[in-house]
Amino acid sequence: MHVFSVVKLTRKLLLLLALCASFPAIADTFRIEHADVRKVGNGHILNALISYPLTPRVVEALEHGVPITFFQEIQLLNEIPLLGPVWQWNRRVWRTELVYELRSHQLTEQYVLTAVSTHKHRTFPTIEDALAAMGRIDALTLPPEILLKHERLQLRLRSGLDLHALPTPMRPGALLSSKWQLTSPWTEAAWY
Repeated sequence: MHVFSVVKLTRKLLLLLALCASFPAIADTFRIEHADVRKVGNGHILNALISYPLTPRVVEALEHGVPITFFQEIQLLNEIPLLGPVWQWNRRVWRTELVYELRSHQLTEQYVLTAVSTHKHRTFPTIEDALAAMGRIDALTLPPEILLKHERLQLRLRSGLDLHALPTPMRPGALLSSKWQLTSPWTEAAWY
């Protein structure tokens, strides 16, 4: 290898390292810590625990009066074996979304958590308390007509920020920034 080629390769590697170092570290994403489906009487319920580590940028926006919208997406999939256990096709047979808005109330120094579908408000003294309350899904009833109709079901869920609910001037920056990309990966619930 020629000296010129080695120098050129070294420059490229140094440039690549400099570029990697200039990008901010990717924030921790939301996590589904636990999710299970339990049979209760003639029905089934979902219990889940979701962790919401917020980035400093999201906390700063919240502290400056920007409402932050969270979603919890839940799906039931019907597993259809196409080649036995080797390959399966999952068809979504049911979907729901729980949407919450969190805002900081400066006058009372409280955090207000609103369930968007019911407009039910709860207040909390700290952001951690509000996130912990939002992260608990307790005894969510699953649709019995879907559970009776299909045999091989899989329940999966994920949670994230609804960036399209942000004020219009903030939206483009949030959609491009890793500081706002906190959506959890899909997690399959255990059945008991």
